[in-house]
Amino acid sequence: QVQLVESGGGSVQEGGSLKLSCAASGMTSSDYCMGWLRRVPGAEREGVASISPEKIKKYADSFKGRFTISQNNARNTLYLDMKNLKPEDTAVYICGLQKPCYNSNYDATYQYLGQGTQVTVSS
Repeated sequence: QVQLVESGGGSVQEGGSLKLSCAASGMTSSDYCMGWLRRVPGAEREGVASISPEKIKKYADSFKGRFTISQNNARNTLYLDMKNLKPEDTAVYICGLQKPCYNSNYDATYQYLGQGTQVTVSS
């Protein structure tokens, strides 16, 4: 059973930075892709960034240049490095995994989701 556990959320001032982590376990093959989504209060969940098995990274336009997605070499830990945070980035950030990988776009649907980690940005 795939399990995803996020960490690294917290409260920061506008312009600050945070780095989120997602520990993934239970994958029985290497054919999977991962990504980050977020849930803003009062809005639908939205895709933030994704990374394919070939380490190709994709981002929603709102996050290009500010957020960076990466993985460790074992591909079992996913990161989201967030810089120049804005109050509108306040959300629960959720890690997703798709197995097998059939759509590695940033707005993909994931069969497996973590519980999420809260990020709060104050002005």
